Amino acid sequence: MMRVLVFGRTGQVARALAQQASADITITCLGRDRADLTDAAACAAIIAGADADIVINAAAYTAVDRAEAEADLAHAVNAAAPAAMARACAARRIPFLHISTDYVFDGNGSTPWQVDDLTGPLGVYGQTKLAGEEAVRAAAGTHVILRTSWVFSAHGANFVKTMLRLGATRPEINVVADQHGGPTAADDIATALISIARAFHTGRGISGTYHFSGSPDVSWADFARAIFAHAGVDCAVQDIPTSAYPTPATRPANSRLDCSTLAHDYVITRPDWQASLTNVIRTLKEGSQ
Repeated sequence: MMRVLVFGRTGQVARALAQQASADITITCLGRDRADLTDAAACAAIIAGADADIVINAAAYTAVDRAEAEADLAHAVNAAAPAAMARACAARRIPFLHISTDYVFDGNGSTPWQVDDLTGPLGVYGQTKLAGEEAVRAAAGTHVILRTSWVFSAHGANFVKTMLRLGATRPEINVVADQHGGPTAADDIATALISIARAFHTGRGISGTYHFSGSPDVSWADFARAIFAHAGVDCAVQDIPTSAYPTPATRPANSRLDCSTLAHDYVITRPDWQASLTNVIRTLKEGSQ
């Protein structure tokens, strides 16, 4: 039996992880009522007293624009909390799996980012996530940092649900076409994390930083077209540049991630986001009936 402790309960990946429980895996998800992510010491204390074989941090401050005005809060959740978690796991020799983001890069160029490429976050969100990564590595325990991008699911706030909501009432919508990345289903991220956890549980895990995103890479505009096509929504998508849709936080133009090291070390390949999108839209339609 593998016992997995998850920080996070209502987020997209945490909800997906809860569904990974099986006959040989118990998964305990901690919401804000049990784990205050603004209290790093409390998070560490939970791990110190936990009956767990693996700890996964699926919680984060993800309000990219709001983070520009709430830097201290974003740092507490994205950097201080995972730092304390990683140290607590290292002290108990428990593998720690931590989710990070493409926002640690500056988004230049068009080549997929390698795991060891120079980072350069453009805003507070990316800066705090990078600080969290650095702290996890500094803890010197057994760990995996899994960077991912463009997360979507049938739950929570995400691009797929936003497009479906807007597309239901508009004949046409403008979507940014000069940002590219790999849409990634929360279910696929959860499956990858559990595969990594199993590897550690059986003595085959390899510590390090890895990339995981859906395939193929697309623009937000093309992703929107696929969403409407899969859902049977009659809404035209007009391409616009990022400059036509200003936001408080700057988004990376290039969010493509090279996922080859994850495939090499864990035999986990990039999932087909279109197949996952079909499943998400089916779930949403079933939920609305």
